[in-house]
Amino acid sequence: MAAMPTSPMNLNMIDSNFEVDKLTYEIFSILENNFLFGYGHSDNRTNSVNFPAKDAKPAINPAGKVRILCIDGAGATDGILAAKSLAHLESCLRRKSADSKARVADFFDAVAGSGVGGVLAALLFTRGKDGQPLFSADEALQFLTDNRRRISQRPGLLRRVLRPASKAEKLFRKTFGECTLKDTVKPVLIPCYDLVTRAPFVFSRADALEMDGYDFKMHDVCAATSADPSFAGPTEMRSVDGSTRIVAVDGGVAMNNPTAAAITHVLNNKHEFPFCNDVSDLLVLSLGNGESDFNSVKSASGFVRIAGEGASDMVDQAVSMAFGECRMRNYVRIQSNGVMAKGASWKTASDLLGATEEMLRQKNVESVLFKGKKVAENSNIDKLELLGGELIKEQERRKNSILPMVVLKNNNASPSPSRTSSATTLSTLSSTC
Repeated sequence: MAAMPTSPMNLNMIDSNFEVDKLTYEIFSILENNFLFGYGHSDNRTNSVNFPAKDAKPAINPAGKVRILCIDGAGATDGILAAKSLAHLESCLRRKSADSKARVADFFDAVAGSGVGGVLAALLFTRGKDGQPLFSADEALQFLTDNRRRISQRPGLLRRVLRPASKAEKLFRKTFGECTLKDTVKPVLIPCYDLVTRAPFVFSRADALEMDGYDFKMHDVCAATSADPSFAGPTEMRSVDGSTRIVAVDGGVAMNNPTAAAITHVLNNKHEFPFCNDVSDLLVLSLGNGESDFNSVKSASGFVRIAGEGASDMVDQAVSMAFGECRMRNYVRIQSNGVMAKGASWKTASDLLGATEEMLRQKNVESVLFKGKKVAENSNIDKLELLGGELIKEQERRKNSILPMVVLKNNNASPSPSRTSSATTLSTLSSTC
């Protein structure tokens, strides 16, 4: 992979006019107009909004629910909180299903991850030589813990001189080899920000299967979504066939919380999710990575991180509104409540793991429709346990279902007549020169 000029990149060198607001507007316009209040159906177009009655029972889709996993960018814990959450969830799934070899990827139909969350998604959903995912959740947690400083760099003179991004690129190349987006076991969405088109770019398995120009090596995808623009500089890369070129920086710059993009992708991707019509047909797990202490931020990289975390909270609020009355059943958000992250200093990996374990024992914080947030009765671990039960119920239900909730494409699938599954079409096509 070729990198851009070796001099450190100041944030001022990047056009401040990132189209984040435009992207957010497009995503939530799609959610609102087509799925939130049923405006996508001609017979439901009205000028008023009618929420379901509190005692109304949700309609049950005979085909079941599509299960989506979404993972935030680094946060205060450099991705360890999300990895620890998934290790707990995988342990729960193995225990409740009586399958000691069960993997997280077995119980989700799609995954979206940004920044280090994208790296975690790639570790858990890329197919290995035996046909199974490359990493279990415990192995992925160990990988992020061992390589945290290579992946989530911090500014410093020595690191600027040594170009730490190159260390991450070598690590990803060794880990993923020649695997591409086509070699993932389920639909995968991993965003970055493309400096060529000045727009977000979402690496998508569905797009890779549709067009060769959208298939990228997984080691390039991970380098792109985790490329810190504030001191290491962007990463230049091309698709496998060489036709699409992007100059990428961290996915957290434009989409630190990819939940809204993942929901929009699934609801629009009728080729792979034919019976998924609205948010009541979804079961979503969204994982945060702790909140940074604003008072301790002294670098451009830190301010970018703070901005990303704020955007993540906004996405959580908006998604909660989109789910409406079914948010308690269909949407789970795991995040620290801020107490542990503020002012925390972790000198060793053991310190960080202990802190994330305590975050999981905290009471879960829920977004309440039009009322901000509240502390729930259950802890984060309790929420993961309850979700694990729901994931297994859905797995068992599908064994006796006639209707296929998910129809995954494979490498031999022919392109669709109309390319409607794309996540990358939210932005313009990157340079093909």
